[in-house]
Amino acid sequence: MTTSAHTVLFHETGGPDVLTVEEVALPDPGPGEVLVKVEALGLNRAEAMLRAGTYWYQPALPGSRNGYEAAGAVAAVGEGVTAIVAGDPVLAAANFNLSSHGVYGDLVLLPETSIVPRPAGIDAVTAAAVWLTYTTAYGALIERAGLAAGDHVLITGASSGAGTAAIQVARRAGAVPIATTRTEAKRKALLDLGAEHVIVTDEEDPVEETRRLTGGRGAEVIMDAIGGPVFRELGGAAADDSTMISYGWLSERPIELPRNWPVTVHGYSNFTVTGTAEGRRRAAHYLGSGLTDGTLRPVIAEVFDGLGTMADAHRLMESNRHTGKIVVRP
Repeated sequence: MTTSAHTVLFHETGGPDVLTVEEVALPDPGPGEVLVKVEALGLNRAEAMLRAGTYWYQPALPGSRNGYEAAGAVAAVGEGVTAIVAGDPVLAAANFNLSSHGVYGDLVLLPETSIVPRPAGIDAVTAAAVWLTYTTAYGALIERAGLAAGDHVLITGASSGAGTAAIQVARRAGAVPIATTRTEAKRKALLDLGAEHVIVTDEEDPVEETRRLTGGRGAEVIMDAIGGPVFRELGGAAADDSTMISYGWLSERPIELPRNWPVTVHGYSNFTVTGTAEGRRRAAHYLGSGLTDGTLRPVIAEVFDGLGTMADAHRLMESNRHTGKIVVRP
């Protein structure tokens, strides 16, 4: 049997208008597969980059899917799937190729290994905003950098979904988050989220300000979303024997390394955590406990209704006017 689903596809790279809603046929789940009824989708910068042809891999065209992050409920399971059953609330684990398994749709078929349980008591919109951003912040700061209480962490692009998550993850560790944003307009929102300091890069030099704020020592951890030559420049804000993590490519230029040794540099991929069952278990426990005790509070920038609004949601994401996560309800 097959099931009809509405899915967002694109047949050429370009701006948001290349995204179209089409009806596609999904087969019944095969061995090890899960059919999920999607209730909410969380948008990520990687998806705009894939659509534009600037992601680290190219989309499979024509007919590329898109979307890493979905919250929903299990509609059906295939042979051999025993850990979850129809009706269970779940999240997409964002550990798949976007073109083949992207979750922009009202029904999606995913491997069981790309499904994680939804934290108890969390509504779909909130749930769609947590997995990828918080596992990125948790994996980069806690698992890779070993962020400790009292450490200063410089977070660039801090008004993004991953940036706002990183502020809260740093606070939860007892560290001191220093956030950067381009304009003054977002300063208060970032301070309200828990940033200890906010550096407005259109007006202030992030290296000089970080040095000043840390008494000349520099930040023990730098989490950078920009890349390009900016990553090298940020080396001037790093403390001796610090850890610098590059996780984003907002600059399309090659990432340049700093020269202020000793420093540990990680090119961080979230598959480090989400690519293994044990990593997904640790991340799910961290998220569940943080949502329960209130130390992790996802920021929702705006909610769009209907798959037909996906192009508008992408336009907002690329405008950089928002703070936090953009969510689309199919």
